Amino acid sequence: MNFEDRREFAAALDADDPLGKFRERFAFPLPKGGRTPVYLCGNSLGLQPKLAAQFVEQELAQWRDCAVGGHFHPERPWLAYPRRATAAFAALAGAEPSEVVAMNTLTVNLHLLMTSFYRPTAERFRILIESQAFPSDRYAAASQIRMHGHDPAAGIVEWTPRGDGSTLDTGDLAALLEREGDGIALLLLPGVQYLSGQVLDMREICRLGRQAGSAVGFDLAHAIGNVELALHDWGPDFAAWCCYKYLNGGPGAIGGAFVHERHFDDGTGALLGWWGNDEATRFEMAPAFRPAAGAERWQMSTPPILSLAPVLASLELFQEAGMTALVAKSRQLTGYLAWLIEQRFDGAIGTITPEHARGAQLSLVVRDAAIDARALFEALCERNVTGDWREPNVIRVAPAPLYNSFGDVYEFVERLGEGLEALGAQA
Repeated sequence: MNFEDRREFAAALDADDPLGKFRERFAFPLPKGGRTPVYLCGNSLGLQPKLAAQFVEQELAQWRDCAVGGHFHPERPWLAYPRRATAAFAALAGAEPSEVVAMNTLTVNLHLLMTSFYRPTAERFRILIESQAFPSDRYAAASQIRMHGHDPAAGIVEWTPRGDGSTLDTGDLAALLEREGDGIALLLLPGVQYLSGQVLDMREICRLGRQAGSAVGFDLAHAIGNVELALHDWGPDFAAWCCYKYLNGGPGAIGGAFVHERHFDDGTGALLGWWGNDEATRFEMAPAFRPAAGAERWQMSTPPILSLAPVLASLELFQEAGMTALVAKSRQLTGYLAWLIEQRFDGAIGTITPEHARGAQLSLVVRDAAIDARALFEALCERNVTGDWREPNVIRVAPAPLYNSFGDVYEFVERLGEGLEALGAQA
């Protein structure tokens, strides 16, 4: 598409957008200082679907009216409530319905899944992560290594970026596994690198992991609901995600997990809890464990109904919109944003997100040494722009296609220019 640097052009794109109708189904932050909000932080916390309050209120009413009977209510029994997320999770993850489950939160799920799939030996005990991994993933990997009696300093292997210091190359990963693969028990990697916004080649990572004899697990916090996934076909051993970013499930929302079906009957163990017991016999309270089918056996505890309800509200919108359409719009939104920045700021502001491997997020950096990047971020905040700051100099912005518009993108660039002018005036 040939873009144009005109507000009218952005308005025309919005007028032709078949997904534009979803915008009005979300609650946006309040105006501030006379400015309408420009919310580009769906990669950190998605906006509230207006349906969320309705879904939560329905469960509050069921608790009020039915009390414990809500577990067996004929319309929405809490006993099977997590399964209301199954079809949508399977579609978003590119998985079979039996391979996904709504449970816990992200790092809890990573630990539970590593208990099953990180099975170190004296010779093969290392975990491969990327060098700029989200801290929680690094902490989880290090603690798993330590719990098995090994030193994390020796047990963590890092895949490091090349060139600009932010882009990961699968050729480097292949070389690393060729050198050290015999000692690596697990590859624990993101689907989308949280700082740079780079979408990793998950298919190739799975192939390389299998070739090296390592288990493969993905943290999909920044990938689910953002990029198209095909976990069943790619074949990682496991994956986990949160639901409060692109999936708009609310702060601390219940997360999701994937276990490939090849592990259902291969003897792979799971930490057990009563909600992982087969539903048909769960309330017999028998001493012997009878596992639920598929990924549901990895459930341990009673699901938090009030936490899951807003997730279901958002998933309903995802099912209505469809990931193919969302990804197509996302590419246009992010492409327009990158083009406007290049046109307006002539290299003073750039991005570390590779064009060939990006989703909804652009990670912006100030390349002009005369501009204080942190001050620029604060100038955006003063103008009611919500992105987020990551040390040392990254401003992350993510136009989410389910509720952001081309007008949002245009207005962001306008306010970015205002911020730069203000900083110049102060200098």
